[in-house]
Amino acid sequence: MIHKGNAHNNAPSESYFSTIKNELIYLEKFKTKEEAKLKIFEYIEVFYNRQRLHSALNYLSSKKIEDTCLQVA
Repeated sequence: MIHKGNAHNNAPSESYFSTIKNELIYLEKFKTKEEAKLKIFEYIEVFYNRQRLHSALNYLSSKKIEDTCLQVA
């Protein structure tokens, strides 16, 4: 999927990691790597996927979109 020389291939993942850094990483002081891993996991699984509204998804959460797609299928 990644084509050499195409700068647009990484845009979605760059945006995703930027969001995590700005909403979690830069706001927290982690004492250990394990604490950081746990907080990042919780952020992604509990907040980012289930609660955070995404403009690209018509301001719905990822979980809401997934549930809607499963109901249609």
